[in-house]
Amino acid sequence: MVDLLFNRQILPLVLLGCFVLVFIIQQFYYWVIFWRLGRYKQPESIGHLRGVSVVICARNEYHHLSETLPLILEQDYPEYEVLVVNHSSDDDTHFLLARLEEKYPHLSTIHIREDLNFFTGKKFPLSIGIKSAKHDLVLLTDADCKPASKDWIRHMQSAFQSKTEVVLGYGSYNRQPGLTNKLIRFDTAQIASTYLSYAMAGIPYMGVGRNLSYLKQVFYKNQGFITHYRVRSGDDDLFINRAANRSNTKIMVHPASYTFSEPKPSFGKWITQKKRHLLTSHHYKFKHKALLGLYAFSQISFYLLFVLLVALNWSAIPVLGMFLLRLISQYIVFSGCLRKLNEKDLVPFIPIYELMLLIFNSGILISNVVRKPTRWK
Repeated sequence: MVDLLFNRQILPLVLLGCFVLVFIIQQFYYWVIFWRLGRYKQPESIGHLRGVSVVICARNEYHHLSETLPLILEQDYPEYEVLVVNHSSDDDTHFLLARLEEKYPHLSTIHIREDLNFFTGKKFPLSIGIKSAKHDLVLLTDADCKPASKDWIRHMQSAFQSKTEVVLGYGSYNRQPGLTNKLIRFDTAQIASTYLSYAMAGIPYMGVGRNLSYLKQVFYKNQGFITHYRVRSGDDDLFINRAANRSNTKIMVHPASYTFSEPKPSFGKWITQKKRHLLTSHHYKFKHKALLGLYAFSQISFYLLFVLLVALNWSAIPVLGMFLLRLISQYIVFSGCLRKLNEKDLVPFIPIYELMLLIFNSGILISNVVRKPTRWK
């Protein structure tokens, strides 16, 4: 039986059958899942303007807050507060916040003097901030994030409808020269394309704390971060993985609703960040891990099977034909997603960036088994 399986005629047929299967799986993800974002048109209606509490956690963020906080405090929105939780900073953050509080009456601050270890990472200060917010609608971002416009709050809250409890936004990174910057931005846009498309398909599974909004009642209903308080990260994606569902989640991808932050300054620091993020994904619900894992497995399998079939020099026409069809589908779908997220400069090299990220992510997953990252800040 083994000899028959590895017969020169049987093995290529088995490999070709597997190649066809992963090709079909890839096409399903492209056209049934990801194309939802590529063709999406964001509604222009703003509707009723509700009170909003913008919550920011900061730890030794004097430099960033001095640049980003005035942009958030000067939003064109009638009723909102900005609540900054200063978590055990030992720089001049306290003095900066005191100075800004004198100028902006809608700025409130909470100073946590001791590094209490009720939760790991920033979950404890973020919990304090959310519970202290005076409005039910909470909008989260990070200390190093700049809103794309003065209408950031206006657009993010406009996605809330009668049954909406969670709104997923897009947090981009600033464009800089160099391959590392392009890889970081492509990786970020690819992740956003995935979680935004899944949410549109009724399968929301994560959001990013750089640009995320939900109701306080959702935070209380899901017991905040209690279910994953031992996990050092996940204050954004793990909470959304638990709280979001088909009926209560919307997305916002209007260009004026984005936030922008500085990417990691080096390749090594970016990889360290990705190690932490990929480690958190192990705590997702099983159905989400299965869907995400199947897509990643089909990506890797497609390239490996293509190389094997080409090396065997067997059925070149159908193999090359499917490779070309996948490439065309990939360009159409992800160029639509990247344009939607205003990342047009990344479009020409989509397959190259994808292959590089597959290699890096595989290495990171193996590395996480050996040594887990432990720090938030």
